[in-house]
Amino acid sequence: MARKPGSSPSAIKSRAAKTAAALAPAGGSPAAVVAPKKPFNPLQFFREVRAEARKITWTTRKETWITSVMVFMMVVMAAVFFSLVDGLLGLGANALLKFAAG
Repeated sequence: MARKPGSSPSAIKSRAAKTAAALAPAGGSPAAVVAPKKPFNPLQFFREVRAEARKITWTTRKETWITSVMVFMMVVMAAVFFSLVDGLLGLGANALLKFAAG
């Protein structure tokens, strides 16, 4: 399976460093730095959305299947556990009521 361009660890690290540098305050307290608000540009917005959408990594069919089976198994195990606990508590409550009545 081919890797996407720019997905190597060094490329990811360099993007992370650039992002951290861009987000870091320019000096002084962070509250003192106020960037002027830019007017809304729909074209730029959709470019940025498209760039972010390219970064999404989807799970494979196999990973989705395995996760779904694991969730199903946990649901069955939880249902059995709570059924047993409910039955035991019901037996205990019935025994207590019979003892109190008789």
